[in-house]
Amino acid sequence: MADEVVVLDTWVSMFGMRVRIALAEKGIQYEYKEQDLRNKSDLLLKMNPVHKKIPVLIHNGKPVCESLIIVQYIDEVWNDSTPLLPADPYQRAQARFWADFIDAKVYSVSRRVWATKGEEQEAAKKEYFETFKILEGELGDKPYFGGETFGFVDIALVTFYSWFYVYESFGNFSMEAEFPKIMTWVKRCMQKESVAKTLPDQRKVYGFVEDLRKKLSLD
Repeated sequence: MADEVVVLDTWVSMFGMRVRIALAEKGIQYEYKEQDLRNKSDLLLKMNPVHKKIPVLIHNGKPVCESLIIVQYIDEVWNDSTPLLPADPYQRAQARFWADFIDAKVYSVSRRVWATKGEEQEAAKKEYFETFKILEGELGDKPYFGGETFGFVDIALVTFYSWFYVYESFGNFSMEAEFPKIMTWVKRCMQKESVAKTLPDQRKVYGFVEDLRKKLSLD
């Protein structure tokens, strides 16, 4: 019997994009179900009763939640091609460390860049710059974070690219000028069909955030 794979997600989520990139890398067919997070579906509430969040991967009726856990699950289940995590235990641990760093730091500080004003925003920008300098240091001169091949850490970070225009616009800075190594890496990742076809247009994301800022009375 063929695997039944369903993804519960919303188009603008950089976390959900990770799952879709991983499935594309593995060549796995799936059913996509867009979720309205202001009116959560019964299916989402049933499949993720603890956090009630996207993304959720439903594999043969069984849910897997949290994007990095889902990507690791995908790599373990469909392990006959395109490994996403290194085989070496130490390198796997390092990949997990950097993916956790991205989750712990990049999302929270990035959100504060566009969702705050004044001194709070300036403090967020300073932390954002420090965070991406650390990531540039880890990337170094490697083509990808894991070395020669696109993998787990790349998937964890590259989805934020769809939001870079938001951060640049509201933070008043240039990613290209500040983080040239990151942007060279992004362009390399975008040459992959799995990435290019998954990430939404940056201007569309910007429009989404503009509406969100109005609701938050930031404009």
